[in-house]
Amino acid sequence: MASNQPAPEAPSPFRSDIVGDEDRTWEEWNPTEESIRPVRGRHRVAKQRGLARSSTVLGVGVIAAVGAGGMATAQSKPPVSISLPDSIADNLPDAKSLPGVSAFLSDDSDADNGTVAASSPLTTAGITAAEAEQGTTDAGEALRARILQQAEQQQAGAEAESQAAEEKAAAEEAAAQAAKQQSEAEAKAAAEKKAAEVAAKKKAEAERLAKLAASYAIPTSSYTITSTYGQAGSMWSSGYHTGLDFAAPTGTPVKAVHSGTVKSAAYSGSYGYRTVLELDDGTEIWYCHQSSMDVTAGQRVTTGDTIGRVGATGNVTGPHLHLEVHTADGSGVDPMSWLRGKGLTI
Repeated sequence: MASNQPAPEAPSPFRSDIVGDEDRTWEEWNPTEESIRPVRGRHRVAKQRGLARSSTVLGVGVIAAVGAGGMATAQSKPPVSISLPDSIADNLPDAKSLPGVSAFLSDDSDADNGTVAASSPLTTAGITAAEAEQGTTDAGEALRARILQQAEQQQAGAEAESQAAEEKAAAEEAAAQAAKQQSEAEAKAAAEKKAAEVAAKKKAEAERLAKLAASYAIPTSSYTITSTYGQAGSMWSSGYHTGLDFAAPTGTPVKAVHSGTVKSAAYSGSYGYRTVLELDDGTEIWYCHQSSMDVTAGQRVTTGDTIGRVGATGNVTGPHLHLEVHTADGSGVDPMSWLRGKGLTI
């Protein structure tokens, strides 16, 4: 233990003392390493006070620092002991009584001499049990291995995310392409279906018209269309033409356009000789300006039967057949459209 005895004072070169009855003059004094005793006592204690309170505190601080950083470089250095004056050391609490410190202290006899060492080498601080089982003994290498492992895990995670994103994009593109192909196929199928329906409809209409054409006939032959339905002009009392004119030589046969019953056959003013043929659905066909009539009222006729002759009776400018078509309610319709609707070509 350190001594608290004061050091002897060195003689001053600038002082003279009287010893007894004699004068003594001192010479200049040059201190040497052998002539100077080391400073001891309270001066040394004051210098150490700012550095550490005890070897226990210092040892715990070092262990905590090494454990926090995971880097230990003092494996080959021996434990350090620090001496304190008895007056201070006696007043310090027992290190083992401090909370959380006793676990780091060994139970050997060195603790009685003021020497405290870590329970394990500093380089092994921070090593996990799993790493210790694998044979890891250096905390720095363990930290380096953890960092590399973490970097590899992060890289693997990034690669997995990138691959997942690529797979998702590829799946979305494939789905979009499949949806596009399906949409195109559906559109094509719909177009083909519509075209087939149109073709079938046209075919059915053609068949219907062909069947109708077999049961309908054009009212006369060797004709020329001179006036159409709705044509405007002052020669007609209504201001427009109400029928369809077939110009033909006088005496050309006039035929029944369809099976029906003769409703009337007589002279009718500006219409001249007129025959009205009523069909089974109530439609009336008017044959006007005939030169003669071959049927009488109430007579039943079939398609193509001759019912009269082309003439120029009534209000006319030349021989022709004036044909009108009236529906069952009495409304007049365009004879050309009506005949074409029955499969006839005018």
